[in-house]
Formats: sequence, structure tokens, C-alpha cells
Amino acid sequence: MALAPCAWSQGGVDSDALLRALARPAPAATAFVEVRDSPMLKAPLRLSGEYRRPDADTLVREVRAPYAETTTLRGGEATLERAGKPPRTFALSRAPELASLQSSFGALLAGDTAALHAHYRIEASGTRERWVLQLVPRDAKLAARLRNLRLHGRGDELRCIETMPAKGEVQRTLMGAAAQAAAEGADLAALCRGQGG
Repeated sequence: MALAPCAWSQGGVDSDALLRALARPAPAATAFVEVRDSPMLKAPLRLSGEYRRPDADTLVREVRAPYAETTTLRGGEATLERAGKPPRTFALSRAPELASLQSSFGALLAGDTAALHAHYRIEASGTRERWVLQLVPRDAKLAARLRNLRLHGRGDELRCIETMPAKGEVQRTLMGAAAQAAAEGADLAALCRGQGG
């Protein structure tokens, strides 16, 4: 899908036009590679798998390596499935980070700019070849845990989401082509920012 010319202007990026261009109507799926770093880990934890949106109300995060785990978000609930264990279902109100994932990522995939503006202040910068959307939480409770989300991409492709917690290390999730280019040992920060792959 080509971005509409109105997404780009002399003044830079039109965030709403870009958000609409990033929409992927259900059903949709995209590969991901996520890196989590923590002082408690000897090395960053690298997860890979696929995000799926089988219908407009469901978001599935399937981790395939280094372990198998599927999280399904639907109807205010999360269901966690791991091999050899019975599924666990709990209210999203008990896991605010999952609720935030569903509201932000779900709205992003749906092209629901009104929902994104309701939850975040959105700033856009960059060019068609390398753009950044910064989403800053409006809700004080979410802001106490999350400083911002930075979406990196080029054209109509979302390449990476950088999650900047209020405390702790940045978490990078590479999407689509950037995830596929993320071989072991690749510079994920460079890939995230569109400097490779």
C-alpha cells in the first residue's frame, strides 16, 4: 500500500495520515522479534514469533522461540497458553501492560486515530524514508509505568516499536521485514531505526 501524498508535506509528517496508512484490516499477521534487557539477565532475552489479528476484536501474540507461548487478548480478558500447562485466563485490568498493548497496537492496526489520540499525545517527525511517531501516555497511571512509545518506520511500513518504561531499559520490538532481517548478532537498534535491513 502506498502512502497518500497528504501524509508528507514541506513541514514533515502528517501523523494522522501516516496512522491511517499503517492500518492493517483483520485478518492480518506480522512477524516480530523482541529484545528485553534487564540487570537481572546475563544477556538480553530475545523473543521471536508472530502477532495476529484474526478479527477486529482479537489480538494474538505468539512467541515461537526461545519458548512457545500464546497470549490472546479479547473482550477485556487475556488467555495465556504454554505447552504442557492448562490455559490461564484473567482480566486485562490485572495486567495493565497487556491492556495498553491491546488498546495501542489494536488501535494502530485498525487505523483508529481517535482512540490513539484519546490515550496518547502524538508527535511525528522525519521523512518518507525514515519517520518516527512518538506516543506519550495521557493517563497518569500509565505514564507512571510508561514514558513513551516510539514507532519507527519507512513508507507505509512499521519497522519497530521502542517501549520506553518510566524505569528500566528500552524494549525494542522489530516488526515485519525488520524482524525478518534481524539475524542473530544483528544491531537491533540500527534495524529498529531503519539503518539496515
